[in-house]
Amino acid sequence: MAVSFDCFGTLVTVDRPGEPWAAVASALADRGVAVPDDWEAAYRQSHREYDPGREAPLDEHVRLALASRGVDVDRETAREATLAAFDGAVRRRPGADAALTAARERGPVAVCSNCSVPGLVERTLARVDLDVDAVVTSVDFGWRKPHERIFRATADALDVPPTALCHVGDDPRTDGGAERAGGTALVEADPDLARIADRLGDGDVAGESEETGGWEGSTC
Repeated sequence: MAVSFDCFGTLVTVDRPGEPWAAVASALADRGVAVPDDWEAAYRQSHREYDPGREAPLDEHVRLALASRGVDVDRETAREATLAAFDGAVRRRPGADAALTAARERGPVAVCSNCSVPGLVERTLARVDLDVDAVVTSVDFGWRKPHERIFRATADALDVPPTALCHVGDDPRTDGGAERAGGTALVEADPDLARIADRLGDGDVAGESEETGGWEGSTC
């Protein structure tokens, strides 16, 4: 068996900017980019169509929003500014260490996370010193949970079949998608990681889920 964990809301708690367009504008200005006066409107507008289930990278959205106002910015600057804007305070959730330890006793461990900000999941895990065998993010892979493709990719990264994957998360609408790939989902709106650690240690990984309101408007 292999175990994957959702990142935000499951392993860690993070502070997100209340006005993301303002945070991005500040990070762009710090890098010498002339932010248009109607930046909030440009940021809120859609500038490209994506197939259902596909990830919309936020740094690409930022470049397209700026271009719509006649401002050109290179990919690296947009990526750095976007990452800086969302790289807020982060804390391990209670029981994270115990859950990861129990998971490692069962087999390889991954993080499988929806996140539209390139590099944010990896930086977050490094900042709280959480180590896993593989990190699979929607922004790098191109598909968001609950699409079965991202869970199959996670299983591939851990060198196990999808049926051997147990995914732990906090949102049945996304994390529950592991079952579509043939795996198991342990989903709670407010995950009790200490209890999940006990279940993993006992081999009690029958899927279950509880309803949750989700993170409306979140980039991750």
